[in-house]
Amino acid sequence: MGVKNQTRQVEFVFLGFSGIPNSHIYLFLPFLAIYLVTVLGNLMIFTLIQLDSSLQSPMYYFLSHLACLDICISSVTVPKILVNFLYQQQTITYNQCLAQMFFLMSFTGTEAALLGVMAYDRYAAICKPLHYSHLMNTKVCAILAFAPWVWGFLDASLHTALSSKLYFCGSNQIHHIYCDLPPLMKISCNDVHINQLATHIASLFVGVAPFLFTILSYIFILSSILKIRSTTGKRKAFSTCASHLTVVIVYFGNGLLNYNPPDAGYSLEIDTLVSTMYCIIPPMLNPLIYSLRNKEVKGALKKVLECQGKLYILSQKQ
Repeated sequence: MGVKNQTRQVEFVFLGFSGIPNSHIYLFLPFLAIYLVTVLGNLMIFTLIQLDSSLQSPMYYFLSHLACLDICISSVTVPKILVNFLYQQQTITYNQCLAQMFFLMSFTGTEAALLGVMAYDRYAAICKPLHYSHLMNTKVCAILAFAPWVWGFLDASLHTALSSKLYFCGSNQIHHIYCDLPPLMKISCNDVHINQLATHIASLFVGVAPFLFTILSYIFILSSILKIRSTTGKRKAFSTCASHLTVVIVYFGNGLLNYNPPDAGYSLEIDTLVSTMYCIIPPMLNPLIYSLRNKEVKGALKKVLECQGKLYILSQKQ
C-alpha cells in the first residue's frame, strides 16, 4: 500500500523540449499562435455551419463534430504545454497525467471513427445518390455522429483503467511532450504485457479498422467518379472528397508514425516532432483545409463578412 500511495503522488517531468535551450522563450509564442488559430479556425467552421442554411447537410453536420473534436484535442495538450513554458518547468502530476491521457485517447479515437463515418457519407452521396436521403436521414446522422464519441470514451476508459495499475518506482521522466500510453509504459516498473496487448487489440479497432473502411469507401467512390461522363461532374465529385481525403491522409499518416515507431525507437527530437505533428498541428490544419478547398464554406464565410460589414456601416451612420 505504501508503494501504491507513493505512486499516486508522483510528479512526471517531460523531456520533449529538453534538447532546446531556453525553449520557454522561443516556443511559447509559436505554440500560443497555433492554439489560437486552432480554436478560432474550428470555431469559425462550427459557427458557419450552424448559421448558414446552405450548410445544413449531413456532410457539414459531421464536419461540425470534427471541428469540436479538433478544439478538444488541442485543448487537452497545448494549454498545459503553455503553462509549463510560462512557469519554466516541464512537469505534470500523476492525476493530471492520467486525465490528460484519458481525454486525449478519447478524442483521438473518436476522430478516427468520425473520419470513417465521413467517408461513408461521401460514399453514400456519390455511389448511392438516389438513396442518399434515406441512407443519411436525420436519425441515422445523429447515431453516426455520436457513436464515435461513445466508442472513443469506452476505449480510453479501458486504457486509463489499466494504466492506473502501473507503478512508477524508478525514473519519473517522460520522453514526450504530453502524457500518452506508450511513454508511460516505458517508465513503468511493473509488467505491462496486458497494457501492450490491450493497445495492440484496440489499435486494430480504433485505428486500423476506420482507416481500412475509409480506404475501401474511396475505392468505390473513385470507381463511381470515373464512370461519370461529364468533366464538370467529375470535377465536382472530386472537389467534395478532396478536403476530407486530405484530412484523412494527414491524420492517419501522423497516427501511424506516432503509435508505430521503428523497433529502435525515435530520437528524443524526432519523437517530439512526431508528437507535435500528430496532436497539435492537424487540428490547426483541418479548418484551413476545409475553408480553403470548399466553395460552400468560403461562400458562407463571405456572406457572414458582408453581413457584418453592412451592420458596421449602418451603426456608423446612426
